[in-house]
Amino acid sequence: MRLRFIWVGKTKDKHWRALQDEYLQRLSHFVRCEIVEIRDGDKKTEGERILEKLNQNTFACVLDVTGQCLSSTDLAKKFENWQNKGTKEISFIIGGADGTSSEVAERADLRLSLSFLTFTHEMARVVLLEQLYRACTILKGFPYQR
Repeated sequence: MRLRFIWVGKTKDKHWRALQDEYLQRLSHFVRCEIVEIRDGDKKTEGERILEKLNQNTFACVLDVTGQCLSSTDLAKKFENWQNKGTKEISFIIGGADGTSSEVAERADLRLSLSFLTFTHEMARVVLLEQLYRACTILKGFPYQR
């Protein structure tokens, strides 16, 4: 399985970048990963750019404040489900400051909320990567999640 992370803008803050790289490296021990950064623009333009980068057969998971909230354990179960179904690629999408376009939202196979709280985009990226890493350690029975 491969995880693609499609998000708008770059992680500019060096501290968030370091955390992002750390969790991406940890996650890469379990699954292939790729980051695709989309240039900022208006919501419609960003949406078009995101859709251009989505592979046709990818499972698209859009981060959305109105999306489904999952515990870490539930995310691990969902991840295991994707593996058991033979899902080849999952694309996690984080839109721009105004969210994602309706076209991106309609393309989503899953809308996922990280929290009811609002995070900066850089923080959301790190939280997403950490939670996916945590899901993998839960599935493997590693002590990280304790």
